[in-house]
Amino acid sequence: MTKKKSPVMLRINILFFLVFILFSLLILRLGIVQIVHGEDYKRELNRKDDYTVNNPVPRGRMLDRNLQIIVDNEAKKAITYTNEGHSQKEKLEIARKLAKLIDKKTDRIRERDKKDFWMIKYPEQADKLITTEERNQIKQKKLSSDQIYKLKLARITQERLNELTDEDLEVLAIFRLLNIGNKFSPQIVKNNDVSSEEFALVSENLESLPGINTTIDWERSYQFDQTLKSVLGAVSSSEEGLPADHLDDFLSRGYSRNDRVGKSYLESQYEDVLHGREQKVTHITDKKGHLLDTRVKTSGDRGKDLILAIDIELQKKIDSIIQEELWAAKNHPGTNLLDRAYVVLMNPFSGEILSMSGKRLVQNKDTGKTEMIDDALGNITTTYSVGSVVKGATVLTGFKTGVIKPNTYFDDKGIKIKATPLKASYSYLGVLNEVDALKKSSNVYMFHTAIRIGQGHYQYNEPLNLNPDAFTIIRNSFASFGLGVRTGIDLPNEQSGYKGGSKLPGYALDLVIGQYDTYSTMQLAQYVSAIANGGYRMQPRIVREVLEPLNSSEKIGAVYNEFEPVVLNTIDVKKEWLGRVQLGFKKALTEHGGTGVNFFRNAPYSPAGKTGTAQAFYDGPLRNNYGKVPPEVLNLSLVAYAPFHQPEVAMAVMVPWAYQGKEDHKANLKIGRRAMDAYFELKKHRNK
Repeated sequence: MTKKKSPVMLRINILFFLVFILFSLLILRLGIVQIVHGEDYKRELNRKDDYTVNNPVPRGRMLDRNLQIIVDNEAKKAITYTNEGHSQKEKLEIARKLAKLIDKKTDRIRERDKKDFWMIKYPEQADKLITTEERNQIKQKKLSSDQIYKLKLARITQERLNELTDEDLEVLAIFRLLNIGNKFSPQIVKNNDVSSEEFALVSENLESLPGINTTIDWERSYQFDQTLKSVLGAVSSSEEGLPADHLDDFLSRGYSRNDRVGKSYLESQYEDVLHGREQKVTHITDKKGHLLDTRVKTSGDRGKDLILAIDIELQKKIDSIIQEELWAAKNHPGTNLLDRAYVVLMNPFSGEILSMSGKRLVQNKDTGKTEMIDDALGNITTTYSVGSVVKGATVLTGFKTGVIKPNTYFDDKGIKIKATPLKASYSYLGVLNEVDALKKSSNVYMFHTAIRIGQGHYQYNEPLNLNPDAFTIIRNSFASFGLGVRTGIDLPNEQSGYKGGSKLPGYALDLVIGQYDTYSTMQLAQYVSAIANGGYRMQPRIVREVLEPLNSSEKIGAVYNEFEPVVLNTIDVKKEWLGRVQLGFKKALTEHGGTGVNFFRNAPYSPAGKTGTAQAFYDGPLRNNYGKVPPEVLNLSLVAYAPFHQPEVAMAVMVPWAYQGKEDHKANLKIGRRAMDAYFELKKHRNK
């Protein structure tokens, strides 16, 4: 009789068999994990991330043509923070510790910052700002966490914000800076007025302040106070970082968000060379973001130096001259609207700007007193009716169009067009050729030239009809000298000037004596340079060279880029024609009867030039005080060059809104004579 197996034993065997199968599968799986994928998992376990960041370097300097430093970098103590992957809680703890060691201003804290900080400090009170009903809506997913956060913000009252102490605000001021910085990118916490005690305390406690460091930072230093300051431009602060309106452009070029960059004028125009090559540092982290190692990938280079065409000693002298003469002119009657004056000195053959001076009177909002500020930029950013200085261009336009030729004479009797006032010179000057017309500044000679350009026929007290193309012909010719167009100077925001829109014949007559369109002082300097140098319109330049960063054994670095003179165009006139204008300019300043002879007759450097007075309407900062009808004013100007036979310096002077009435203080001629004297006296002194 065969015994039957017990059902219990059978089940136990089946169970053991299943356990055996499961263990076998587990061992097989472990084998696959260890043998097949083991290396992959090991690499994942040891995975590291690389972060490359840029460390800023000092900007390049700016020096004048004689290598005198104008803009430099001033070393200063600084406390920095580098985010090594710290959590918000860790950053807050760092801020609390650091606040006990340094004083931090709280003026940049916004109300939103205070609300966020209040919620961090008082989380339980912040939670109570949400109602029970709203909590139920969270559970029902009718309210999101973002909506709840906004509700809390809206319900934090000023009374609650007042619970934050002065110590809390200092912590907050530091905490918000710790949050601004990008990961592994150094962020300035404090670099202004860091005391030796603060610097030492932080240095001693670096072990308990992760990410905090003490270092030497830099700040732009301007050696000559307000001299040329508006042209040099400005640099953003570490807190400002990259300007928002150019953020994407800078980021695409490898900048960091908190980099300091040029914001305006020379600092901005030459940002690419002044900024230098930043040090690239690679930070190696584990998969949790903890810093493992730091390696220098590329050593940085300080920014390149700019050598300016400016002679800073000459610049300072002319700044002083303008300041003195502007204050002196204000003592004359009828000068309540006078508030500025400009001077440009330029090498007529290279286009290098030797001096670019401007001063303006403004009212100090705090004291109510009138004070003088730098306005060198006004030489390119503001334009005015300049008067008779353009008459050299008018004569040459007449020669080019064939309507006059050398020794063409006109009677200086005033011109009377029907239904308009008499248009005349300042007095009757007789019968003149073009040379004496420039010497004595005849308006009528220029009127007749314009009438011929416009193919008109003048009869006393009869209507005058001119071809409207006369405006285009004259303006195109003037533009070849640089009048009414941008000069091409290596600075941004240059203005070309205003062009009158009317084509009435009388305005064409105003155009050729400088009383219709407007021009800048820089345009006048370019124009007179073209007359002085034989007919070449030169591009003005502020920067003449870019130098490599200097090393410890050098005073200056090697030349990186040297800018050659650029001829923008020729004025396309015969040498004989140009000679007639040059002769007229010489007589205007050195011969009896010339409009500038009383100021230049005894000048030892053989000057030539042209004076200008323009009737204009005031368009300055006080214009809103006069309603729809602005007051009439007179603008004063002067263009000149010297020496006559071998020109080495060309000059333009502009004194807008100089006076009202009849008393002329001659500030244009006083400034012009003293400025030209300063140039030659400085040259003589250096030659000795």
